[in-house]
Amino acid sequence: MSTYVVVYETPAFGSHHFSPIFRSSSQELKTTIKKPKWVTELQQNALQNDLDTVILMINCAAAAKMFFDRHLVHKTSSFQYPKLCMLVSSTCQLVAMCVASFSTLFFIILQLLFTFISYASQSWIYFTLEKVFGHTWKNMRVRCCQILYWPVFLQHNGFRSPSSVEYAEKVAVHRHSLWSSVAVDVLLGNLIGLTLLFHKECVCSWVTNLSSNFTNNLLRSGCVWLMGAPAGFKLNVELAGLLGMISLNAIQIWSTLWFFVGFLLEYYIKGLATLGIIFGATVPAALIIDTIALATLHISTLHWFISLLYSHQIHALAALWRLFRGRKWNPLRQRLDSYDYTVAQHVVGSLLFTPLLLLLPTTLVFYIFLTIMNTTIIFICMLIEIAISVIHATPYVKIILWLVRPKRFPSGVWFEIISCQNSGNGLAPETSYHMKEKSETPSSVLVSYLHSNLLKIGQLVLPDYRTVFCGVSGSYIASLAYGVLSGRRTPSSLRTGLPPQLPWMTIPYKLYWSICHDSVLSWMDCNCDAVL
Repeated sequence: MSTYVVVYETPAFGSHHFSPIFRSSSQELKTTIKKPKWVTELQQNALQNDLDTVILMINCAAAAKMFFDRHLVHKTSSFQYPKLCMLVSSTCQLVAMCVASFSTLFFIILQLLFTFISYASQSWIYFTLEKVFGHTWKNMRVRCCQILYWPVFLQHNGFRSPSSVEYAEKVAVHRHSLWSSVAVDVLLGNLIGLTLLFHKECVCSWVTNLSSNFTNNLLRSGCVWLMGAPAGFKLNVELAGLLGMISLNAIQIWSTLWFFVGFLLEYYIKGLATLGIIFGATVPAALIIDTIALATLHISTLHWFISLLYSHQIHALAALWRLFRGRKWNPLRQRLDSYDYTVAQHVVGSLLFTPLLLLLPTTLVFYIFLTIMNTTIIFICMLIEIAISVIHATPYVKIILWLVRPKRFPSGVWFEIISCQNSGNGLAPETSYHMKEKSETPSSVLVSYLHSNLLKIGQLVLPDYRTVFCGVSGSYIASLAYGVLSGRRTPSSLRTGLPPQLPWMTIPYKLYWSICHDSVLSWMDCNCDAVL
């Protein structure tokens, strides 16, 4: 009868635990050495499915002992050091009251603003502002809900989490992920906001010069250049002049409007800085996206107009080309069918085809120019949108814990053979294995040490980023390219994910204060118990 002894380090919360899941197939050890008999027997008996149960039992082995030891030490310390425990308790109570009072004050302000917005939600002004400042509204609501729900996420979930170290680790990471994301975002917002406040004159001057150079050196000069002979191409003078004058008039009208509201730029910079200091960097970044879209509305309008002209011209040329070939598009069966056109239809088609084909280069150059301008603006907004999503999705707690103690993120187990004694009392050399033993002789006593594989930083962070960019796929990029080539409307958003939107919290103020107070106390009690 063979005996197998497995030695392992007792799992402890905040230190390490075991996980049977392998996150990467490249971590498996590839070996051609023959498996020992006991591994073959385990595979034949299909006991590998019980590995999860065994690991769960190991993770729960010392949970009850550590739980009672912690409370016993807490009681012993309270008897030995009564004044110190009283001082710590009073300090915890004072901190909890201060934090709960400040959070309740913020809760009251948000509730008043939400009530005011609810009353105005049926007006056309509300719908217009929500449409224009859509990114800002979404990010503002997400941040407000995160601020309101922080005591709920910080609350201790009872006695279930200490039952398993692995479960306790997951609960702790989930509980601290919300406030860590908000804290990092607010820290970045304070850095950006203070920088804007101290250098608002330089920022205003830079924005003014940038907009002036973009309008004069790119838009106006480009339209004038297209009205002539761009790159030596011979264009239709009348159509180029008409399109150029429409573009120049639109640019001039929009520039005049922004000239009259230019004095608000300094107040806008102060508003961005204030939003960054209070709500974090994501809210002013979303406001910048909406502001760029509003400031370049004339470019998007001109692009929409020229896209409409270009797409209709392309579709008309395609339909006339099918007329010459004797083909007709069948929309029901989505195919081309043969069709006998009359002589009059061929004559009219010939008369329309020639001017449309000759005017296509003129329309095309204006479409390419405005598409480049509009795509550049959309690309800048997409970069800011990606930055917002990355700030929301980055698991800051996991990264910090991984840097401090990587053993808290295991990924699979492997055995190190310490001694292997067969029936002939021979000892095999010591070696390492990855869920497999390299011994070729049957053994009666096998002693091994249980180790954990550790997650790499890429394996730790990649799942969170993958959920953010789940809407970006090859079909999305293909449809975007097809829309640009065919003159159809292209999306202005990358469809990156934001944190799940929580329902608005409507509870009495006293109850919210009590929840904040209890959450802070429970969190501080857990940390004090761990220290004591």
